[in-house]
Amino acid sequence: ARKHPAFPSILSAKMPAHARKTRHLRGQCSHGHGRVGRARKHPGGRGNAGGQHHHRIMMDKYHPGYFGKVGMRRYHLTRNASFAPTMNLDRLWSLVSEQTRTHYAAKKTEKVPVIDCVKAGFLKVLGKGVLPKQPVIVKAKFFSRRAEEKIKAVGGACVTVA
Repeated sequence: ARKHPAFPSILSAKMPAHARKTRHLRGQCSHGHGRVGRARKHPGGRGNAGGQHHHRIMMDKYHPGYFGKVGMRRYHLTRNASFAPTMNLDRLWSLVSEQTRTHYAAKKTEKVPVIDCVKAGFLKVLGKGVLPKQPVIVKAKFFSRRAEEKIKAVGGACVTVA
């Protein structure tokens, strides 16, 4: 079999011929495979052959659960429809700088900071953690019930964006 020019044999590139096992075995008539059994090509089958038959013990021992199915099939699975990376309220203020938060906290004006979660890559806001007592406008695609309650409790607003 001729080698493809784009894929040179790895062995031929790395190892010198004089160091190969073949050189050492010249003159030994069965080349290290014994007189009785013969060196056959693929005695157990090629690749993963016999996983449920003659190689079953190996498959059950080292690869349990390789064969069979589990669960239900969903025929028209659309992962994009349910894509909504989440963020909790305790990390909400990490999207803007600390300087921004203190700037708006110091000024008791009508201006309120806007935190756009969608721009940061989070579509849903969840309600874990506590918010500082400072009004804020939060933009996201989805809000959990608790998140909405906590944002409104500090005087903020939830704005849903498409």
